[in-house]
Amino acid sequence: MAETKNQGETGFSEVRRAARLSVAPMMDWTDRHCRFLHRQMSSHALLYTEMVTAPAIIHGDRARLLDYDAAEHPVALQLGGSDPAELAEAVRIASDWGYDEINLNVGCPSDRVQSGCFGAVLMERPGLVADCVAAMIGAARVEVTVKCRIGVDEQVPEEVLPAFLETVSRAGVSRFTIHARKAWLQGLSPKENREIPPLNYALVLEMKRTYPELHVSINGGIGSLEQARDLLDQGLDGVMVGRAAYHEPWEILGRADEMIFGGGLSRDPFEVVEAMRPYIARHLAEGGRLHQITRHMLGLFHGRPGARAWRRTLSEQGTRDGAGLGVLDAALSHVARQVA
Repeated sequence: MAETKNQGETGFSEVRRAARLSVAPMMDWTDRHCRFLHRQMSSHALLYTEMVTAPAIIHGDRARLLDYDAAEHPVALQLGGSDPAELAEAVRIASDWGYDEINLNVGCPSDRVQSGCFGAVLMERPGLVADCVAAMIGAARVEVTVKCRIGVDEQVPEEVLPAFLETVSRAGVSRFTIHARKAWLQGLSPKENREIPPLNYALVLEMKRTYPELHVSINGGIGSLEQARDLLDQGLDGVMVGRAAYHEPWEILGRADEMIFGGGLSRDPFEVVEAMRPYIARHLAEGGRLHQITRHMLGLFHGRPGARAWRRTLSEQGTRDGAGLGVLDAALSHVARQVA
């Protein structure tokens, strides 16, 4: 069970404010250790779990899938699925964990997701998505949101996206995160789907102008806080950053509270490392491995002298049996010597 079970840990308006800048749900990346690290850099940004399927929550190890540290708030759970009853049951189960938002994935293009008839393939079935979110809302104690694409395959985004938003919003969803690329379900890998289909920011901006009552965040290709702030200035309600926030976490999250939220945490990367020590020590004492946490810290000193040696030390030594905080000290010494 999560270290907090209290619903409403972060209130409705606070979560929407946090969504001004969020970190995308990324499979195999945004696990609980990654999110705890990110929270040490920004006290405000909205953090998302990796996508968890509804059947996994119903039938699997719920503690492993849903547990998180109370410090991660505001934190949202992203679900995958296409069966309204299953999704509602997963929401009811997850309610005891106290997440601040429940999000439905209608954007992931992977083969595994397609074979299960959820993710981006659901862009072709807006009526089913509406049924799913209606069932989720009926079971939820917090806001239910949707993350989607602008379309898939041969769909015309300018036609499909507004129809999708209208259908799903009638079912009760008023907050959407839109990945501003099509997903090609045939012929492109998930990685290629993040890079090859052209970005269409203009369409997402048009959706906000057309549906001002909706809370609209944009995702896809955003690599700096300056770019994020520019998109907010153009009228969008939020910006979701993915790989840039992971690979260059301090550049995005370390400056986010000041640039996006007007104040909050102010820690340099060395202070972030110090803040992580008790968490790492506790994880090791519970039988965890160092690399499970430090793999998310490789980009912390991105662009700084000694960053390569920092990454190399953590990558090579952090995976060894018995690796502990001494490895973290050894890695840090390469960066510290360079800036001394």
